[in-house]
Amino acid sequence: MPLSMIGEGETATITRIGGKEETRRFLENLGFVVGAIVTVISKTGGNIVNIKESRVAIGSDMASKIMV
Repeated sequence: MPLSMIGEGETATITRIGGKEETRRFLENLGFVVGAIVTVISKTGGNIVNIKESRVAIGSDMASKIMV
């Protein structure tokens, strides 16, 4: 299921990154790689997530390309 479907406070492991090569590279540079553990902090106005001990804000369109 896409990261955009995970609720606040939930933790999941990334299984696949979709989208164009440019999008996948962008997300990889932010730390979104297969096997990484991500926790949703907030869904207000997008998605704020904890990944690799950093908080990252991504839009719902980007979150829908990250499968957990």
